[in-house]
Amino acid sequence: QVQLVESGGGLVQAGDSLRLSCAASGGTFNSYTMGWFRQAPGKEREFVAAITKSGGGTYYSDSVKGRFTISRDNAKKMVYLQMNSLKPEDTAVYYCAADSADGLTTRSRLYDHWGQGTQVTVSS
Repeated sequence: QVQLVESGGGLVQAGDSLRLSCAASGGTFNSYTMGWFRQAPGKEREFVAAITKSGGGTYYSDSVKGRFTISRDNAKKMVYLQMNSLKPEDTAVYYCAADSADGLTTRSRLYDHWGQGTQVTVSS
């Protein structure tokens, strides 16, 4: 099964950019749809973005559409989340997740494997 490790989080100011990375090991990376989720203190985990197994399809939450871009490199077993025009409300722990089923889903309970998360803090 696949193991996931996120990196790239940090403390930035509003309007700045960050790129999160998720490294996968084990399993067959291109057999997984990949997603990014986030969880702010006191809130439920929420969907951010997802990308199909081939990388040909993506889907975003309304709150990040136009600012965030998800991508993947199957040869390197990596998935990325480029975050631009960051806002204080983007502050959260960001998680990478893998779903072995076909298609894209925003439902966290359908993702099979999760990383440990990386903290993103956006100051105003």
